[in-house]
This record gives sequence, C-alpha cells and structure tokens, in this order.
Amino acid sequence: MSKPLKQIHLAAHFPGVNNTTVWSDPRSGSHIEFSSFVHFAQTAERAKFDFLFLAEGLRLREQGGKIYDLDVVGRPDTFTVLSALAAVTEHLGLTGTINSTFNEPYEVARQFASLDHLSGGRAAWNVVTSWDAFTGENFRRGGFLPEEERYSRAKEFLATANELFDSWRGDEILVDQDTGTFLRDAKAGAFVHTGRHFDIHGQFNVPRSPQGRPVIFQAGDSDEGREFAAADADAIFSRHATLEAGQAFYTDVKRRLATYGRRPDQLLILPAATFALADTDAEAEELAYEVRRQQVSGATAIKHLELVWNRDLSSYDPDGPLPDIDPDVGDDHIAKGRAQVRMYRDRLAIAREWRERAAAYNWSIRDLVIELGNRQTFIGSAETIARTINEFVQSDASDGFILVPHLTPTGLDEFADKVVPLLQEWGVFRTEYEGPTLRDHLGLAHPDDARDREAAS
Repeated sequence: MSKPLKQIHLAAHFPGVNNTTVWSDPRSGSHIEFSSFVHFAQTAERAKFDFLFLAEGLRLREQGGKIYDLDVVGRPDTFTVLSALAAVTEHLGLTGTINSTFNEPYEVARQFASLDHLSGGRAAWNVVTSWDAFTGENFRRGGFLPEEERYSRAKEFLATANELFDSWRGDEILVDQDTGTFLRDAKAGAFVHTGRHFDIHGQFNVPRSPQGRPVIFQAGDSDEGREFAAADADAIFSRHATLEAGQAFYTDVKRRLATYGRRPDQLLILPAATFALADTDAEAEELAYEVRRQQVSGATAIKHLELVWNRDLSSYDPDGPLPDIDPDVGDDHIAKGRAQVRMYRDRLAIAREWRERAAAYNWSIRDLVIELGNRQTFIGSAETIARTINEFVQSDASDGFILVPHLTPTGLDEFADKVVPLLQEWGVFRTEYEGPTLRDHLGLAHPDDARDREAAS
C-alpha cells in the first residue's frame, strides 16, 4: 500500500536583501514603496501560499569604504511592513526576520504578540543571530558578543520570549461583558527570568495572542543551527535545494527531533528556491541563462571577486582574465556587512581554485562569477516545475519551498497563474485555506493544546 501524498507548503520571499533581483529589467519595481509589498503579498495570497517572508538588513553594506549600491540600498522596518500588510490580506502568514543579537526579548515579544493580534494569528518570527561587528556598530555593540556565543544568546533569547508569551494564559483572561474591558488576576503577564544573558522581571502587557506564540523559523545551517532548530523551531529556512542535498539535510534534521521529544511532523523543512518559468523547457533554459547574465553585471562580477582578493580590482576588465596578483590576507576586509566574507576565509586557496577553473574553461571574470552562482532551482514549463516540486516533497527532500523570484513585485504572478493550478489539480496543494492562522496553514498545533504538550514531553 502506497503512502498518502504529502501536501506541499509554498511561501514567497520578498527579494529585498539578496543578489537574485534583476534590477535592469523594466518590469522591476521599488523595494521600498508599499505598493510593491501589497502586490507581492496579494499575489501570494491569491495563490493560497502559506506565508510571505521578509529578510532583514540592519546596515547598508559597504565595499572599499563606499555604500555597496549594486544590491538593495535601504530597507523598511520589518514590523512596520508586516503590520501594514496585515490590513490588506486576510489569510497569508506574515514572517519577519528579527535579530536576537541586537534586540531585547521584551521588546521583540511585545512586537510579535501585537502583530499576531493585528493579523488574527498570522505572525511568524525567523530567529537569526549576527556575527558582524560592522552591523553591531549601529547598536553601539560592535563586536560585543563572541561568535561562539551567538547561539547561546539566541536560545536564551527565544526561551525568554516564550516565557513572556506564556505569561498570559487563557484561564487568566476575563472580559467584562458589559464594558468589553479586560479583567485579569494579578499574576497574568507576570514574569521573572534570570540567566546568563538576561536578568529581567516585570509584567508583559500584551494578552495571549490568537496563536499563543508566533510560528518560529530558524535559518542557520551549521551543526549548532540544526540543533537549535530541532529543539525550538517550527520550520527551517534551508538553502539545500538540490534533490540529493535536500534529502541528506532533511534526514539529518528530522532525526535530531527525537532527542527533544518531538515528532518529525513538528518541524518543516522549507528551502529557498528560485525558478525560471516559460512556455517550454527549452525557452525556460534560455530565460534562465539570460537571467543569470543580468544578475551578474560586469561591475557585480568585479565586486564579487574583491570579496576573495580583498583589494581594489576596479581597474580589471570583467570580460578579461582573473588577476595574477594574490589576495590580500590581512584582517581588515574591503567588504563590510557581506556574509560571503566569512565563506572565503582561506583566500589564497580559493584564488588558486578559481584560477584553475577559469583556465580550464577559458572563463572571464564575469563568466566565472556567473558559474559560481547557483543555477535556478527549477527551470522549465509550468508542468515541469510543478512535477519537480512535487518530486522533491514526496521524496522527502523538503516539505515545500520558499520561492524567491528575480523580479519585484510581479515575479510571482506567472507562477501563481500556471504552476499552482497544476499542483491543486494533482491534489498536493490546497485550493482553500484550512483555517484562520498560520499554524493552521502549516499543520502545526497551538502551544496551548495539552495533547501536543504531552506528545512533546
């Protein structure tokens, strides 16, 4: 007897902090104007997606002492955008990336509890950490937290926030039927937390929200990150988007859940995914190639190479060969606020490898950078992409995908119109929302469900 088909989860990443957007396309719109967020969110909701996902940029990136203006410059506040979107959507989940290194638990818990109330139970929190002293300077805490302690603080941060969410219990909240005002006993909202990173006590001033707590996402891929997710998260925003890598990651993370008394269905694996959609597979391949060429301009290629060479390469021709000079291995890096800096620590070894690859294939600097970048996750006609997505989910390479289109705000439109109806026709994706909250969309139990607490104990 074959096992029942898994239901696919789909979400949309508003591409505001990334290197995937094609700025030169005339259809590319603003990343700040609210109309862009509205179009993107309402398209996702029309397609019955689980949620919209916002990344977070806390400081403008710099390179060579100047603002890095080849990527997003400027980023509206996450809570402001999500709160505004709550008023123009009815069902779509609203997921925000909020840093646990430069914020405080009371502040963040209050903001998410408020968003959950405003949206009728659709809030989610992507809990991230920051290793970056450059970003920390905006908070007057540059370098204050050693990198090895970031998950220690994050775990205590989340645990403390949960204590605040849980400080209001359902049986402590009463409403005066005549006036409509809240009545509560003196203990409702009271909290005391003493730990390594936080020593706070007081009274939380936002009553229990529709979901009890926001849905918790985690985006780390290190061993520490996987353990953090297995212990505390409801979903992982993963970068493993090939079938084999996805299956390995899926198996590894799901097996960790038992250590924390959790079932495999209590944590969803949702990789980021890009796509190139056209009428035929051949046309989609051509589109994918063209998009990759547009994503990596000559200037972008040079700036990317500087991440490894750690020196000004503006005099080099992006359509010419790689530099003969070696990288500068000094500690002071030319790029600030770029995550790739940490990926390229052994600069001499990487430079040798890149030179060898470029020589073997006769690649220019731009050719190399284009090839180093990931190909689109899904390339093909609507049917090809739908079948591939379904194959990934049914073969336990993921539980669904967070789609990152290369155009804003219209990049989801064609996917919603052509791919989603096929998944619905095959019975692997919803035709209507099952309930009012994001936990309903994701198949996650409410924290106050006693049966779920017993199963997790």
